[in-house]
Amino acid sequence: MIYTVTFNPALDYVMNVGRLQTKDINRTDSEQLYYGGKGINVSVILTRLGIENTALGFLAGFTGKYVKELLEKDNVKTDFVYLESGYTRINVKIRSQQEFDINAKGPEISQRDIDALFKKLDKLKPGDTLVLAGSASGSLPNDIYERILKRLDKKGIEFAVDATGKLLMNVLKYKPFLIKPNHLELGEIFSVEIKTLESVKIYAKMLQDMGAGNVLVSRGKDGAVLLDESGQFHTIGVVPGKVKRTVGCGDSMVAGFLAGYKKSGDYSYALKLGSACSNATAFSESLATKDEIYKLLENEYIK
Repeated sequence: MIYTVTFNPALDYVMNVGRLQTKDINRTDSEQLYYGGKGINVSVILTRLGIENTALGFLAGFTGKYVKELLEKDNVKTDFVYLESGYTRINVKIRSQQEFDINAKGPEISQRDIDALFKKLDKLKPGDTLVLAGSASGSLPNDIYERILKRLDKKGIEFAVDATGKLLMNVLKYKPFLIKPNHLELGEIFSVEIKTLESVKIYAKMLQDMGAGNVLVSRGKDGAVLLDESGQFHTIGVVPGKVKRTVGCGDSMVAGFLAGYKKSGDYSYALKLGSACSNATAFSESLATKDEIYKLLENEYIK
């Protein structure tokens, strides 16, 4: 079983405005409301690929109930901790001649809430996979990832971590099965600018030497690079097309990689499916569907 954790889920309220102006009331052409959160995105793609999983994390208020309702409509299994106060945040996305994103802070999370999540995590069994993705909200301790991996260490659980900076670096000693920085995040970790494939390989190897099993580096229009746990590098391109969104592409890649490896045990196929998921989400108005993913899976650019 795969479990994902989203500390600060959201409802993303997207408003499409023909031309945004300041002299009068703006009226939308259309609106959409989506669930949001990196771990949630991973769970949705895994579900669409037929991989059993459960989404964990924190929800609060009527907005949190609606997040769960939307996920249930998409057949995503959930087991969230419900906070006694506050509301799951609403992020406002304005799409006009320019794009404006306003992300809310989110509810306060107490130590009792954290303990409730830990009790759920304690139920994980050997062979399970835990996905930790995204930043920790302001009310959480800055070592929350490290505390979780320390608690579950040596229990036969695989960890996949999609985070940046100290959140990522502090968990490498627990030898996560997979980490997935993008090339910009990889450069930030080592205070360098990543410009070439060779530099990606050099710094990916450094992360592996620090404890990571598989290092998957997404490179935007340049595709992705995987350094697998045996020390072999795999590279893959991207499918040409009109990009409609970038939000969720990295999460889709993580989900596709895990699904591909669970199904085949082959890292090349895992990278291929991960890339297909990422590309399909980039070309979609929301997270990619199963049909969109498998259509791209046969594209020559990611073979």
